[in-house]
Amino acid sequence: MGSLYLSRGRCILRQVFFGLPSMLQRHYSLDVSAQLLRTRAFIEGRWVSAASTFPVLDPATGEEIAKVSDCGTKEAQDAVNAAYKAFHLWKNHTAKERSILLRKWFDLINQHKEDLAKLITAECGKPMKESIGEMTYSASFLEWFSEEARRVYGDIIAPPAKDRKILLLKQPVGVASIITPWNFPSAMITRKVGAALAVGCTVVVKPAEDTPLSALALAELSVQAGIPPGVFNVVPCSRAKTPAVGELLCTDPLVAKISFTGSTATGKILLRHAAGTVKRVSMELGGHAPFIVFDSADVDKAVAGAMVSKFRNSGQTCVCSNRFLVQSGIHDAFIQKLAKAMDDELKLGHGSEPTTTQGPLINTRAAEKVENQIADAVAQGAVIVRGGKRLEGSFMQPTLLSSVNTDMLCMREETFGPLIPVVKFNTEEEALAIANASPVGLAGYFYSRDISQIWRVAEQMEVGMVGVNEGLISATEGSFGGIKQSGMGREGSKYGIDEYLEIKYMCLGGLSL
Repeated sequence: MGSLYLSRGRCILRQVFFGLPSMLQRHYSLDVSAQLLRTRAFIEGRWVSAASTFPVLDPATGEEIAKVSDCGTKEAQDAVNAAYKAFHLWKNHTAKERSILLRKWFDLINQHKEDLAKLITAECGKPMKESIGEMTYSASFLEWFSEEARRVYGDIIAPPAKDRKILLLKQPVGVASIITPWNFPSAMITRKVGAALAVGCTVVVKPAEDTPLSALALAELSVQAGIPPGVFNVVPCSRAKTPAVGELLCTDPLVAKISFTGSTATGKILLRHAAGTVKRVSMELGGHAPFIVFDSADVDKAVAGAMVSKFRNSGQTCVCSNRFLVQSGIHDAFIQKLAKAMDDELKLGHGSEPTTTQGPLINTRAAEKVENQIADAVAQGAVIVRGGKRLEGSFMQPTLLSSVNTDMLCMREETFGPLIPVVKFNTEEEALAIANASPVGLAGYFYSRDISQIWRVAEQMEVGMVGVNEGLISATEGSFGGIKQSGMGREGSKYGIDEYLEIKYMCLGGLSL
């Protein structure tokens, strides 16, 4: 059971859990600023109620955190109209003015970092330490793009004739639909919105139905930062209304750009919607990252990299390592040391507990997927070295499998959970063939101390991002994105801002020189 009340400007959700695993049989409070716990849509600078609501649940317990406005196509259309109206004013702000406002937003996020992290932990389930880390990462995009706003340069090109000048101008594309996932409910918004707003675009954000509270809290802080009405809009909706709202945001003629992070299957649907009006599109889609450990690797560093790459957010990140390929010479040592690291470092629990490193998966469907992959692997001869069991609700034991082959389900589809399947290989060519066999190519990792091998493998891996002797590669300054069916376009870095710009060629003729 749970209850919500106000205390000195704080929203406090108190829950007492019964009949749950021992790690959750306790009293839990979500204590955040009442200003930040918003439950209505945010359109044209106003908090707007929809005709109905949908529940946001704590994935650790299934308990309701809040009821949020369930927006439909009407609210989505209102948000698009508001963004289009605001665009004609926002694009005329100077780059310096936009930069200052984004910097204020960045400062406010840092001031409220702990409350924002509590919201992430409550609705997403990740441990507080990771939620704090996400908020630091989230804020960094607003800081970065506040600085990049003043560095959008055009070109003056030498003309073929003396009586003319050739100029290339960079201008904002217009209204952008921003559709984001639940696993990084704050950072996936700021990485897109920071770039869009920096250059003069306006946005309509549709957050994932599991995690709308983080998006709405960002909207509140955008108001406090002075972002004008209509520039940043948020339309939360339930899973039932998502297809219709998503279609409108991808087909409305007033929308010029779509940015989506999510599954490859959903991305293909949105691409079809976008084709009707030939919209600009950038997409970060599914991954199936290989993690290769060569005989030349430092095994201890490879184990540490595997731990951070696989078990962050309980394995629920798009760049999580999914297929572990270990060369025969160090295979047994790697398995032994990885099993010990899992025993020593991983602890399941509610994300609000300071000792928790592994929270729940986002829902029971996610847990069932991991459970099915483990069962399939074991049925085909895989050996469970650690874990292997599903616990109550959506909790899964961190699991290590050996004697895995490439026919198993866990080697053919993305897991999105705390499962490490290890395949033994003999040669570099064999490892690359397995790694590149996937139709997707977001991230890939490998460990080696052979400099020639490092260059060969890094260049031959068919992914958009490569971690060499490093398991945690995300950085504001680095370009984020994939190849093949993992998407198109890049986010973050100096290239992320280009996704929201058009290049206009201007030929100035009739000059007397």
